[in-house]
Amino acid sequence: MRERGESLLELVVAIALMGVAVVAVMAGLTTTVLMSDTQRKQATAVTTVRNYAEALQQYVADGHYVPCASSYAVPGFTPPAGFTARVVSGSVQYWTGVLWLPLCLPDRGLQRLRVSVASTDGRAAETLDVVLRKPCRLGDPPCG
Repeated sequence: MRERGESLLELVVAIALMGVAVVAVMAGLTTTVLMSDTQRKQATAVTTVRNYAEALQQYVADGHYVPCASSYAVPGFTPPAGFTARVVSGSVQYWTGVLWLPLCLPDRGLQRLRVSVASTDGRAAETLDVVLRKPCRLGDPPCG
């Protein structure tokens, strides 16, 4: 009986094919992990921007409306680790009774601004437009 072994050429081809397969699988796993991380950060950004907008609206409703404001800050709001939350600079607009303008002519008690949340690594960002209304409660200054 004749025993036949593998030739060197067959072994080199088999190892090369297995190497290509391993590289392809590892690239797929790396992409999956990276996309999963990005998707998780995007979901966190969506939740955080909504929480920030609600906190801002509640802060204004509690009597902190600023006529002709150029920006707002929400004391006590802390975004999750790895994220920043802010009011976009220059985004405040005022309702004239007909349309939104970036000029306060005069403030009629409605302001629209854009809030933004972004991950510090730049993989996820979300913005949301928020309308702030001057509170009209007993004891507040007259509403316009």
